[in-house]
Amino acid sequence: GEDDHIHLLVEYPPKLSISTLVNHLKGVSSRMYRKQYPSNSKHLWSPSYFASSRGGAPIEVLKRYIQNQKSP
Repeated sequence: GEDDHIHLLVEYPPKLSISTLVNHLKGVSSRMYRKQYPSNSKHLWSPSYFASSRGGAPIEVLKRYIQNQKSP
């Protein structure tokens, strides 16, 4: 993650739409954040997101890319 975005590698059932998946991830993580930090009322997520398929890249390459991202 960085100050303004995070990278996730997610495997999900093909019948589930990406927008539904993202909405669930944002909703659950927001509730968990607010439960852990009830005095912080900042917005956790913007309404936008970017999603991309892996395009045939090996999973290990993607994992290394995500793990090497700058941490906040």
